Amino acid sequence: MDRVCVIGAGSSGIAACQVLSARGIGFDCFETGSEIGGNWRYLNDNGMSSAYRSLHINTSRQLMEYKSFPMPESLPAYPSHFQIAEYFDDFVKHHGFRDRIAFRTEVTKVEPLDEGFRVTTREMDTGAETDAVYGHVIVANGHHWSPRMPEPAFPGSFTGTQVHAHDYKTPEGFEGKRVLVLGIGNSACDLAVETSRVSDRTFLAMRRGAHIVPKYLFGMPTDQLTTSWLASKTPFWFQRLSFQLMLRLARGKVTDYGLPRPDHKVLHAHPTVSDDLLTRLGHGDITVKPNIERFDGDTVHFTDGSTEQVDVVIYCTGYKIDLPFLPDSVVSVRDNEVSLYRRVVDPAHRGLYFLGLIQPLGAIMPLAEAQAEWIADLVSGRAALPSRADMDAEITSYRKGLHARYVTSKRHTIEVDFFDYQSQLAAERRAGARRIQSGEAPSQPAR
Repeated sequence: MDRVCVIGAGSSGIAACQVLSARGIGFDCFETGSEIGGNWRYLNDNGMSSAYRSLHINTSRQLMEYKSFPMPESLPAYPSHFQIAEYFDDFVKHHGFRDRIAFRTEVTKVEPLDEGFRVTTREMDTGAETDAVYGHVIVANGHHWSPRMPEPAFPGSFTGTQVHAHDYKTPEGFEGKRVLVLGIGNSACDLAVETSRVSDRTFLAMRRGAHIVPKYLFGMPTDQLTTSWLASKTPFWFQRLSFQLMLRLARGKVTDYGLPRPDHKVLHAHPTVSDDLLTRLGHGDITVKPNIERFDGDTVHFTDGSTEQVDVVIYCTGYKIDLPFLPDSVVSVRDNEVSLYRRVVDPAHRGLYFLGLIQPLGAIMPLAEAQAEWIADLVSGRAALPSRADMDAEITSYRKGLHARYVTSKRHTIEVDFFDYQSQLAAERRAGARRIQSGEAPSQPAR
C-alpha cells in the first residue's frame, strides 16, 4: 500500500521515477514500449510516438533539461529527437532505476478501492494479466499520442488519401503529389515545409491565423527571451507588447507573407514556432488557403469559394487527452479538459496524480520534475492538500483564467506559463508543509 504505480516511461514518467527513487519511495513503472522516451522515441514500438524523422525540439535545450541532469553543452540549442532520446537514456542510466521499469507492459485498468488502487497490467508479448494494489498512482501516459480528427468531419467524400500528422514520418511517398496540410500549429508548419520540397503543390489551410515565432531572435533562442527570469518579473501586458514588437522588427507582419491576420494577440494562443515557413511562403512553395468547406471526389472546396484538386490531406488537428485505463466514472475528460488541482491532483480520489498533463509556454520536462517533487511530498507525508472546496475553487479559477486569455479551442485546455506555474508549485509545496506542521491539514477527500 505504500508503493507507487507510475504509468508510462516517457519524459514525465522517468521524471517521476527519478524523484521517487531519490526519496527512497518504492515504485513500479509500466511502459507499453520496449524503450523509454515515449513520444520522443522515433518509431516507438508502443505505436504512440508522433515523432517524424526530421523533428527537432521547439524549446531550447537550456530550458528543456532536467534540473537533476543537465543536457551536455555539446548538444545544439535545438536537438533532434534522436539526441533527446539518447539524453533520456543517459538520464535513466545516471540515476540508476531502469531495472524498476517493466517494459512491454500495458496498464489496462486502474480501479479505486476503499484504500489504494487495484492496477491491472498486461504483458504485451504473452497477454498475461496481473493485478496489484498500490497506495498511489501517477498517470504519465502523455497527451500527444491519440489523434484528434476534425470535429465534425467535413461534408462530402474524398477519393484521395487522408492521414493524421501522428502517422506522418518522412516525405517519401509525397513526391509529385498535391498535398493539403490542415492546421497552423508546429506540426502543420513543419509538414507543410517538408512536403513542399518534394510535392507538386503544397497547400496550407487553416481556420484562423497565427503569430509565427522564429527559433532565434537577435542571435538568441527565442524562448530564452520569452521565458527568461527577467521576463517573468514583468507584467504580462508588458511581456506581450515587447514580444510583439520584437516579432514585428524581426519578421514583419504575417499578412505580408500571405497568411491571414491573427484574430488574437501575441501569447494569447500556444505559439507556432517555425524558422522555415515564412521563407517557403515567400518563395511561393506553399499556398495558403482558408478552412475546408467540403470534399467532392479529389476536389476540395474552401470557405472562400475556391477549389483545388488534392491527392493527400494531412490533418494537423491536434490530440485528445486519452486515459483508456481509467473509466469515465473515475476521471471524466470533457472537451479535452480534466479537473485537476494545480494540474496534478484529482480532488475526488486520494492518491491519484497526473504528471505532465500540461501545455506550457516553455518546456515541459523541468515542470514535470517539479510536479514530481510535490507528488513525492504528498506521498511521503511531508505535505498535505487543502480542503476539497479550496481545490475545486482553484480549478474554477484556472479555467476562468484560460478562457479570459486564450483562444477558445480544445488546444488550450491545459496551458500554463513556465515561470508562473513553477512558482505556483513551489508555493503549494510550502503551503502543504505548513499544513502538516500546524496539524491543521484537512481530512482527505472521500472516494
